Amino acid sequence: MPRTNEKATQDDTQLMQHDASASAPGDFDLNSYKWFLNRELTWLEFNRRVLHEGQDSRNPLLERVNFLAIISNNFDEFFMKRIGGLKQQVGAELKRLSDDGRTPQQQIDESHEVVRDILAQQQDLETELLGLLAKESIHLLEYERLDKEQKKLMDAYFINNIYPLLTPQGMDPAHPFPFISNLSLNLLVTTHLENNDHPYLNRIKIPTEVGIPRFIEVQPETHVYIRFEDLVANNLETIFPGMVIEAVELFRVTRNAITENTLDLATDLLSMIESALRDRKFAEMVRLEVSSNMTRQHRGMLAAELGIDSRKDVFEVDGIMDKKDLFQIGKINLPHLHFPVHQPLDHFKLAGDAPNIFHLIREEGPFLLQHPYESFSSSVERFLKEASMDPKVLAIKMTLYRTSPDSRIIKYLLEAAHNGKQVAVVVELMARFDESANIRWATSLEEAGIHVTYGVVGLKTHSKVVFVVRQDYTGLKRYAHIGTGNYHAGTARIYSDLGMLTCDPDIGNDLTELFNYLTMGYAPLRNYTKLLPSPKVLKNKLLEYIEQEIEFHSEKSPGLIQLKTNALTDFDIIKALYRASQAGVKVDLIVRDSCLLRPGIEGLSENIAVVSIVGRFLEHARIYYFKHQGDEKYFIGSADLMKRNLEKRVEVITPIEEVQLIKQLREILDLQLSDNRGAWDMQPDGTYIQRKPAAKSKPKSAQQLSIQKSGKRYAEAKRQFKKQKYNKKIAKRKKA
Repeated sequence: MPRTNEKATQDDTQLMQHDASASAPGDFDLNSYKWFLNRELTWLEFNRRVLHEGQDSRNPLLERVNFLAIISNNFDEFFMKRIGGLKQQVGAELKRLSDDGRTPQQQIDESHEVVRDILAQQQDLETELLGLLAKESIHLLEYERLDKEQKKLMDAYFINNIYPLLTPQGMDPAHPFPFISNLSLNLLVTTHLENNDHPYLNRIKIPTEVGIPRFIEVQPETHVYIRFEDLVANNLETIFPGMVIEAVELFRVTRNAITENTLDLATDLLSMIESALRDRKFAEMVRLEVSSNMTRQHRGMLAAELGIDSRKDVFEVDGIMDKKDLFQIGKINLPHLHFPVHQPLDHFKLAGDAPNIFHLIREEGPFLLQHPYESFSSSVERFLKEASMDPKVLAIKMTLYRTSPDSRIIKYLLEAAHNGKQVAVVVELMARFDESANIRWATSLEEAGIHVTYGVVGLKTHSKVVFVVRQDYTGLKRYAHIGTGNYHAGTARIYSDLGMLTCDPDIGNDLTELFNYLTMGYAPLRNYTKLLPSPKVLKNKLLEYIEQEIEFHSEKSPGLIQLKTNALTDFDIIKALYRASQAGVKVDLIVRDSCLLRPGIEGLSENIAVVSIVGRFLEHARIYYFKHQGDEKYFIGSADLMKRNLEKRVEVITPIEEVQLIKQLREILDLQLSDNRGAWDMQPDGTYIQRKPAAKSKPKSAQQLSIQKSGKRYAEAKRQFKKQKYNKKIAKRKKA
């Protein structure tokens, strides 16, 4: 159905007003722009919630520093991906409006306004945290505040470790404006001769990528640091001997990351991605950050040379530029300034001494894994490790979207190939900002004789699946892990994700079909019994379940939909949820960041509640629940409720049918919906209000309670295991 050609208003208050007579479902035009929020602005609103974690004094100090760094990292990606894409639309003179009726330029302008507001708060937070760090004897000092002995140490460090790495570049008619690499820190140094006031401009790139830390510790174990660029700026007489240093100013650029060529025209996907990475290096600028002491003349000169708007695209930084490097400070080993140590436990069903994980899955499975509360290494990595060594395993197939630099996953795949097993890996080369790493993995896997494919042209392979074929005593049996998170040991400790280990024969059949599709790249006419893959099946099935919930709803048996996802931006899903609310179905949405749906509008969405959980761990799991007239449907998988996931990616959603696993999912949903520590309730205008515990009651954190519940399950499993061993021992004695 075409969208109405209604001009979008910028006033959120006006957007929420509608005729009192428009209370019946038929009076709401669900294609109207006014019932949808903006993707960019809702994502920025998520970053306000992240910033609040840094502002929240209930969090340990160094964790607050980490949240400060997260904002900076998020904004880098936002400008590279989202602003970069919008600028391309503006350049191409595209007139298509967003779902909420904004033009690309309107979205850029309004995003800039919000970003500047958040950055101002971020700078205030930096000032506050630096003061609190100083009280804990952690000092981030300017060079000028060092004493004479400390300056001597740092100057020697500069000569021995930094000076040989620097390459000053002049900027004059004989030396054209130099290439400025993406996200690099740069000093703009103005000099002149002692007897001549003619200024010379020079650029010095700060080589932060060579292993020298951004914050250099003055003396070991003192926690007194100075910034890399500050040390360089105070040793310029070595670089420019005999020159007068007139000014030293800092700047940083951000380039557009949206550089892919049209996939349909690509004959070699690997070559195309490598070309896109080269293009990204030289891509157009989308942001210029400058230090607060930079003159207006120099700001204008840089903006002109870089081809950006000096009024809109230049952001002044009054403090530490590129605050994501504060992760270094956040890692300082002072336990009292961090969250209590969390050590992921073994899954309670895998905690015994059973030597074969396949026997466990076959006899006691399936198992629902909840990371980081349960160990990734003793479950997922163990699954792949044993598959690589088990002589009865014949084949291993998996999808690989992101993995860690020191990945055991890659190690086990290589060992499996060395042990003569058939190994096939679908590597997604277009995993944003991991393209180079994935090209290296793909090359090393191919060199080991592993079958490497790059999925289906035009679709990203975002699914998280490991598929193992084993010769059991009854014949060939298929085992699988299906998850919501990447096969990345690092993120498995800080992202909240789910996975299932299973040997369900129907799922095994479905995965056979799926991998044949991925390795062939075509033949879409495939039948799936249980799995809901995208782009062919998932979206239609979700819409079908929503419509069935509407059909089944009654006063005696009210409908219920509960969806946990990272983002809700798909237009058709949102409209279906509006119709469900209008029919009286209760809809609970747990959406981490972007949500374009407006909850709480009378006659449209008063039966919809949206909550966002922000806390110690990044919420990353997807759970989809439909009451379905008592025949409850639970699903987990890799897909968010976004158009790109549902229509442009290969995703996998699996049903959860075993009673014990359903109980675990129900517990997770109930915990998150009742959270009053990290939960934020979304308002109709897209703002959020943080929940607070009632007077004299304790905060209820879903994440902290999940840690506790995982511990209780593990302790009970160990108790039962000891009891079983004791009983076996007694029985053995009696036989003797």
